[in-house]
Amino acid sequence: MKLTKRSIDTFAYEVTDGKRDVRWDDSLPGFGVRIYPSGNKVFILSFRVNGRKRLMTLGKYGVLTLVEARKNAKKALSSVIDGDDPLEDRIKASKGETMKELCATFMELHSKPNKKSWKDDQQRIDKYILPKIGNLKVKNIKRADIAFLHSKIGETHTNTANRVLELLSKMFNLAKRWGYLDDAAANAASNIDPFKENKRDRWVNSEELPRLAKAIEQEKNLYASKAIWLYLLTGLRKSELLTAKWSDIDWQRNELKIENTKSNNTHYVPLNNPAITLLKNLPRITDNPYILPGKVEGQHLVNISKPWLRIRKAAEIDDVRLHDLRRTVGSWLAQSGNSLHLIGRVLNHSDQATTAVYARFGEDHVRQALENHGEKMMALANVKIKNINNIVS
Repeated sequence: MKLTKRSIDTFAYEVTDGKRDVRWDDSLPGFGVRIYPSGNKVFILSFRVNGRKRLMTLGKYGVLTLVEARKNAKKALSSVIDGDDPLEDRIKASKGETMKELCATFMELHSKPNKKSWKDDQQRIDKYILPKIGNLKVKNIKRADIAFLHSKIGETHTNTANRVLELLSKMFNLAKRWGYLDDAAANAASNIDPFKENKRDRWVNSEELPRLAKAIEQEKNLYASKAIWLYLLTGLRKSELLTAKWSDIDWQRNELKIENTKSNNTHYVPLNNPAITLLKNLPRITDNPYILPGKVEGQHLVNISKPWLRIRKAAEIDDVRLHDLRRTVGSWLAQSGNSLHLIGRVLNHSDQATTAVYARFGEDHVRQALENHGEKMMALANVKIKNINNIVS
């Protein structure tokens, strides 16, 4: 029987044993209309691909005309002849690769293997990206979607908004390599103007340092207080210091080896006299390799935010962030007449162009700069080097 609109209109569900009620079209093999107990009628197509029998729904009768359904069936059968599976293609298209899936792929294939700051990427994904566009298909995300997201975040956090925009741009570029987007697809995070960022220039000045030293002395968290002093004396990044181990210290050369650096290189930090004195008197925890042990057995100190909040409040420097201690080292070195290139060498800045210039400076220059910095800091803090552990305990 060749299907016609008149015949389809007269069809009624006739099967009583739960089987499908399908009326096949004699003029186009595999093409038919299925009738449901409810009276609904749906065009279907049966075919085989690589020996597998497939049954694909083409559309509901009434929404799709018989002429349109037959045309779509012929198109699908043509793709089968070419070796394709139209049902598999449809399933993939309807399911799609969502932004959530791209984020997971990005973290596993790019961020975690290549970035020390991968946890920052994950935090931004979880907090800002997934709640807003996580369920959208990657190929359907438009520049307007990203611009709106960037704008909303920027209402309260402009710097964070720019970091999220940079993260999304990288993800969309990699999405082409991983098959989420066509090679010719536009990057939805491109051509969006970032917010103007104001660089922080806050550091602890010479008038504030004595108050800070006193506040550190009063802090009850022993290892957190010592960490604050080590930040001030070395200029290390937060994670670099917290993850440092006793085995990383060369007591003969008075230096600390840092391998988990932001720039992914090995950085040797000369330890000035105050830092050495502090470390030699720092209590060690049995079976814990870390210089700054945490509460969890065998692990390092993880979070010193609360102790730092207490310290800075007592010192009346509430606007100083933990990272500003690293900036304090740089600013004090600058005020002492050291060149910007030498300061970058001391702080191990990650900029490659600048690092090439740093290479001209020998370790002795770096060591002397930090030694002078330690002496100046202790003098202005009104602390004698030999008594530093009384201050930080």
